[in-house]
Amino acid sequence: MTVTASASFSTRDVAKGYLALTKPRIIELLLVTTVPTMIVADNGFPRLWLIVATLVGGTLAAGGANAFNMVIDRDIDAIMERTKKRPLVTGVMSARSATLFAFALEAVAFAVLVLWVNQLSAWLALSATAFYVFIYTMLLKRRSKQNIVIGGAAGAVPVLIGWAAVTNSLGWTPVLLFLVVFIWTPPHFWALAVRYRDDYQAANVPMMPVVASLRRTTLEILVYTVIMWALTLLIGSSAHLGWVYAVSATVLGAMFTYYALRLFRHARVDKADVAEAMRLFHFSITYLSALFILMAVDVLVRHH
Repeated sequence: MTVTASASFSTRDVAKGYLALTKPRIIELLLVTTVPTMIVADNGFPRLWLIVATLVGGTLAAGGANAFNMVIDRDIDAIMERTKKRPLVTGVMSARSATLFAFALEAVAFAVLVLWVNQLSAWLALSATAFYVFIYTMLLKRRSKQNIVIGGAAGAVPVLIGWAAVTNSLGWTPVLLFLVVFIWTPPHFWALAVRYRDDYQAANVPMMPVVASLRRTTLEILVYTVIMWALTLLIGSSAHLGWVYAVSATVLGAMFTYYALRLFRHARVDKADVAEAMRLFHFSITYLSALFILMAVDVLVRHH
């Protein structure tokens, strides 16, 4: 049961609670894909004010979406060990206050992107929020084992926003970049879900490790990883990238596949190596950051 807001919390506690609503660590990961995408789209370094405006708008939009997610999921967050300290569970603020905060973030995000970037990026950001809130959080999360697969589309939209910010258009390369993040999401999240399988089971959330055997889950992680690796290699020719990216994508993809294969090989029907799962989870974060950063390095090195 959700705790109601209490006057016993300090101003600092409340401020930290509102920040926590936005899930800043997730936003960091989304934004690390945005700037490199802008560099690839520009074939160089875009204007600094455009990067700042895009990052501000993207951060606010993603923060608003995450706040809506916490409002809707506050009942299951109270059950799960991993999420029981979230601000709406502890009562740092009320659900109404959090909802108003989320709407405010989305409104400001849309205004920033429309005024200082372009309409296409603004509508893409708004569509990502709508998809995350209505399709993933409200429709799929508690009903389908494919929840994170389909819902992952929302987390892949920042690359489209970054591309649109520079070119005011979309094309084959941003679609490939979108697909890489989209396909990366299930291995990344399912590895974490292996660790918190009991949590999701207690909250009756049908994440893959809960509704399928751990052997099947780890096999799907491996399959998605190989598909993602193949997609990253296609980007090189599509975006006219050079050897820095080609080597990076090859080596990073091989490492991701190695960790996924280790997880699969150690898995049994109802047992998986949690240490291996968390090793893959942590590497997946490093992987995505490194892949996009080295993509940008490739462009900047060739145009120095």
